[in-house]
Amino acid sequence: MMGWVDRIPMPVVRTIGVLEVLGAAGLILPPLTGIAAWLAVAAAVGLALIQVGGIVVHLSRNEARLIGLNITLLAAAAAAAWLGTTWL
Repeated sequence: MMGWVDRIPMPVVRTIGVLEVLGAAGLILPPLTGIAAWLAVAAAVGLALIQVGGIVVHLSRNEARLIGLNITLLAAAAAAAWLGTTWL
């Protein structure tokens, strides 16, 4: 279903998955615990960078029609990073 997975080495695919899970935890846990709230901003920036990478991969494969979700997630991550810097 995801054609890009066939062209990228499996360790890279797994690393992307781990980074996404860590990013999600980084968005949720620091604000909930009140410990190291700056980590939420770092997680949001990291997730935004992952989406930029996803857009680049889709465009390099001539899959421009598939970047809608990446753009939406990029906007959400950028908003989370911006809100994290203004509310800290």
